[in-house]
Amino acid sequence: MLSDADYSGNAPGARRAKKRSSGESPGDGQTLRSSGRQINVRVKRTNNPPPGQSKRKATDTEEEDDQSEKKYRKCEKAGCSAMYPVCFASASERCAKNGYTSRWYHLSCGEHFCNECFDHYYRSHKDGYEIFASWKKVWTSNGKSEPSLKAFMADQQLPFWVQCTKPDCRKWRQLTKEIQLTASLAATYRCGMKVNNIKTEGPDQCSQPEDLRVAEVTDSWWHSMLILPPLFKDSPASPFLAAYYPDCVGMSPSGSPSTMSLTELRADHCRAVQPQIPGLCPYFQPFYQPNECGKALCVRPDMMELDELYEFPEFSRDPTMYLALRNLILASWHRNCEEVLTSQKCALHIIVRGLVRVRCVQEMDRVLHFMTRKGLINTGVLAVKQPLLPERYCSKNIIVIGAGASGLAAARQLQNFGSKVLVLEARDRIGGRVWDDTSLGLTVGRGAQIVNGCVNNPISLMCEQMGIKMHKLGERCELIQEGGQTTDPAIDKRMDFHFNAILDVVSEWRKDKSQSQDTPLGEKVQELKKNFLQDSGIQFSELEEKVLQFHLSNLEYACGSTLDQVSARSWDHNEFFAQFSGDHTLLTEGYSVLLHKLADGLDIRTKTPVQAIDYSGDIVKVTCSDGSQWTAQKVLVTVPLTLLQTNVIQFKPPLPERKLKAIHSLGAGIIEKMALQFPYRFWDKKIQGADYFGHIPPGPEKRGMFSVFYDLDPQRKQAVLMSVISGDAVPAVRDMEDKEVVNECMKVLRELFKEQEVPEPTNFFLTHWSKDTWSQMSYSFVKTGGSGEAYDILAEDVQGKVFFAGEATNRHFPQTVTGAYLSGVREASKMAAA
Repeated sequence: MLSDADYSGNAPGARRAKKRSSGESPGDGQTLRSSGRQINVRVKRTNNPPPGQSKRKATDTEEEDDQSEKKYRKCEKAGCSAMYPVCFASASERCAKNGYTSRWYHLSCGEHFCNECFDHYYRSHKDGYEIFASWKKVWTSNGKSEPSLKAFMADQQLPFWVQCTKPDCRKWRQLTKEIQLTASLAATYRCGMKVNNIKTEGPDQCSQPEDLRVAEVTDSWWHSMLILPPLFKDSPASPFLAAYYPDCVGMSPSGSPSTMSLTELRADHCRAVQPQIPGLCPYFQPFYQPNECGKALCVRPDMMELDELYEFPEFSRDPTMYLALRNLILASWHRNCEEVLTSQKCALHIIVRGLVRVRCVQEMDRVLHFMTRKGLINTGVLAVKQPLLPERYCSKNIIVIGAGASGLAAARQLQNFGSKVLVLEARDRIGGRVWDDTSLGLTVGRGAQIVNGCVNNPISLMCEQMGIKMHKLGERCELIQEGGQTTDPAIDKRMDFHFNAILDVVSEWRKDKSQSQDTPLGEKVQELKKNFLQDSGIQFSELEEKVLQFHLSNLEYACGSTLDQVSARSWDHNEFFAQFSGDHTLLTEGYSVLLHKLADGLDIRTKTPVQAIDYSGDIVKVTCSDGSQWTAQKVLVTVPLTLLQTNVIQFKPPLPERKLKAIHSLGAGIIEKMALQFPYRFWDKKIQGADYFGHIPPGPEKRGMFSVFYDLDPQRKQAVLMSVISGDAVPAVRDMEDKEVVNECMKVLRELFKEQEVPEPTNFFLTHWSKDTWSQMSYSFVKTGGSGEAYDILAEDVQGKVFFAGEATNRHFPQTVTGAYLSGVREASKMAAA
């Protein structure tokens, strides 16, 4: 049995290589050993033959050297530093131990096994063959890699290494072979600890020196000499990745088999099976399943992403160790996102035999810091007690302009990293275009309130961290005509098909079109509709035309603009990227609770509008309207697009022409919202529990005027409806008195519910985002002649000193709080790395 004492410099009684004078030679049976790199010690022999042997001739010297070389065969692996290997296996009765064997098998520079132990497991007439054959059967049925004898030795026979948990020790110790490492043992181990009724003797085991091989593990050459990649056992990622071959995602095929049928999982090419993990939020799906694609913020567990390859090029040839660590980290974070995930917590779950465990634990810090900086873990509303990143990632002084979702996200991340952050906000409140109103008896978002696609959405993460439940919106939406009649669902379905078919033709049309050939989306839709009706000979009925207008109003709601301003070529530019999937939900408590939690503990100065940013020197100077001046190493600008378009902030020197062009190629979309409180729920009988209902406009001129009504109380107790004004209806109500707009809304409701009495509202509010000084918009869109690339250009920093965030800088997820939040996380990562 091997223990620490089998290698030099480890425990009392350990064999040590002693330097001899040039006239000395080892006695019979003595050998020199090195646990580390080759030590050049020449072994000399006397010329005096033993009694009974004649003196050899000088010409026999070479033959003598060949004979003596057989006593001490070195590892055949080119570059291996172990001049005198020691067998870790001790499986065969004839084990070479630290003596001669006909061949040494190399696993790492400090781990070898002899040919006798190889035969013990590999030869069918030997005692160990059944053990190897049984392991091989399991490995072959679960894994994809070769079930070699070397893999068996690494997976089953190498001893485990564990680190002392005493802060002033932290030495690595090799466990005896029969001891199995567990996360609980790793969490409690101390030098000399009694394990399985075995206790190392000695008063203070921590004072014993660490095995010399441990120091070598840190060197880059050691990793390059590793024969087999580490495959973890009992990884927290295992339940997430049951549908994968474990060795393709950094886990051992000999680990616990999944309760699900692996054959069934891997043979299912028709659909991606999402594992159900007890206690895990169903919206947490960090890994793609086989045959799955197009899901936002998802990673392939069997491949490194481009930014990972850039950060960790040493793993590009064999990414197994990186994947094992990354997958473990992601799984651990999603299992408990309410606490900071540390490398110490993760290290406990690195269960792998051999010295490679030391290397994995060492690499864990780098991987965890990278994933933290990227906002993949340790993000959201997490409160931290000490910096999450090393000091080299922390700027001494950062100013964030704007306390909306993007500004608060960036400030929270940067402060958690360890940077000093100041937030300057023009309004007298935080939130920006997130602004919740409780005057109607429940929370109504004057800005955003709906989460579109909850799977992997950071909003879902923050809700989980805060224990907030989201209300899943149903899919049923009754379309009601003025006059009170409910539209036949078949008509709605048919017109929805035609509407989407028109948009599909737009997608085909634009494939070979340049920006200069762009045209307004509204014109293109009308042109294609006209062509379709002529070519097909189909005539839409009057009702069908009205239903089509309803779908067009929804498109204008999505774009935040009339379709005559929107680019036909790039209106849905972000659909080329993976989008958030899953449920659409209503945040009944509003987005504000999340943003206030993000703001908790941040240094935020409200009522402090910024007028100028001077980045001409080494330090960036920020001047506010009250005359105050602030300086920082870096500044993050998160103001709405309109404020950049109207030069509310003066930049010195002016922003690059490329950025200014991009700023003006995007449109500032506007929608308005109206919320009405009633004495009772007059709509219940007709709507029958649906979360919203649609209003079929009487004609194109009324399109966008209260097209959808949302029931804002899922409990069905409060009587509050919220509706949206979009498209051409926005300028139509801009200069109307609020009460006039309410009257227009009531006319619509009374037409939709003509068969009954509709009461007067007891309270209401109407938004005025177009007149709001510090926003003047709702969300961005691509104007005719523009392109989605403008979002990326807006996101570019200037000279590594001025950075930009906000929904209009997020090409993948524009127009959303989620997109704004993620842009802040993105810029925090860039600023930390810069």
